[in-house]
Amino acid sequence: MRTGGALRGAAVTAPARPVIDRRRLSDSALVSIADALESGRRLTEQEALTLFATPDLPGLGHLADSANRAKHGDVVTFAANQHINPTNVCVLRTTCTFCGYARLPKEQGAYRYTLEQVLAEAAHAADGLTREFHIVGGLDMEAGLEYYTTMFRALKANFPHVHIKALTAVEIAHLARIEKMSWRDVLVALRDAGLDTMPGGGAETFSAAVRAQIARKKLAGADYIGVHRTAHGLGIRSNCTLLYGHVETLEDRVAHMAALRSLQDETHGFLAFIPLAYHPDDNALGAQLGRTGTATGGVDDLRMVAVGRLFLDNFAHVKSHWIMVTPFLSQVALHYGVNDLEGTVVREKIYHAVGAHTPQGMTLDQVLALIRGAGKVPAERDSFYNVLRTFPRERQADSGAGSGAEAPA
Repeated sequence: MRTGGALRGAAVTAPARPVIDRRRLSDSALVSIADALESGRRLTEQEALTLFATPDLPGLGHLADSANRAKHGDVVTFAANQHINPTNVCVLRTTCTFCGYARLPKEQGAYRYTLEQVLAEAAHAADGLTREFHIVGGLDMEAGLEYYTTMFRALKANFPHVHIKALTAVEIAHLARIEKMSWRDVLVALRDAGLDTMPGGGAETFSAAVRAQIARKKLAGADYIGVHRTAHGLGIRSNCTLLYGHVETLEDRVAHMAALRSLQDETHGFLAFIPLAYHPDDNALGAQLGRTGTATGGVDDLRMVAVGRLFLDNFAHVKSHWIMVTPFLSQVALHYGVNDLEGTVVREKIYHAVGAHTPQGMTLDQVLALIRGAGKVPAERDSFYNVLRTFPRERQADSGAGSGAEAPA
């Protein structure tokens, strides 16, 4: 049990300087940004807007890829994880207009897992290959602190080798409210029950005007930052996200990332930045905006990860969530600043509830092929981004990869 506030794997090192070929920049506005990157000067919010506006997408990619290579070379990491969504009952059912997953308690399709159901779904991890449970759900008034502490203790007892990454800042604040406890006390209780790290969901876009339109009663942006600050102070590291492609402006995106960068300067507690593309199907916001299918385009998806890599200079890791943008776009994103892919996922529900047409899971062979197809080196990691095994750049013909047992390099 962790009792102090030391952050595991949070050592701060001087950032490596990228090497940029200016012949690959066709937009002169990118040259001064290249100078800043090579000199180690932090980019301003205005420069981030310049990056979003540049017509030179390949040049933007070169800048982001150069910054990424300076930190990670050609290595792309992934984790063998399993999503468990224990309840879709949510008090924000009618006010989070971008969500198609939530249900009211008596609404058709509403569910709340029993402990036995959670353990049955987690049974995929019995083979020893799954290394992380990713557990998020709705804000369910009947799923309080005891529901989750009991769940985490049972998961640790049955699958002691599996890391528990669970509960967004929104869920932590919800538990604190219904239990009449502080964020800190809730986090301590969850940590003592087995919580290892937190996911980054629930951030959406911090702009108050945007939240008033898409998530009227959801945790405010400042409180999202506050919950993560509290978690970091307890030694609980976390991810962070940005939902884009709905009603936000580019200025909103940059202000959101600036708030994340500021907290990272303070705590060094964020593990990764994960941009999340909005999906308009089967939710009220999509109907209101008259959108169906995919709300974002490939160019915007690539801009988002590239600007994240360049502006968030104090983040080691930028992840592409292939479930939301397709595996093919995530593969291209590996040349736009991304160094981590969502890994081998079992039964993702939330994004598929709003029209994601991607698979609900990906095998080890598929993840390796995706990374190798981009000319990168695959490496499996743990939840703290420590590399566990590195695979050859090229598939080994006699490795037995078809069984998922390919030998590491």
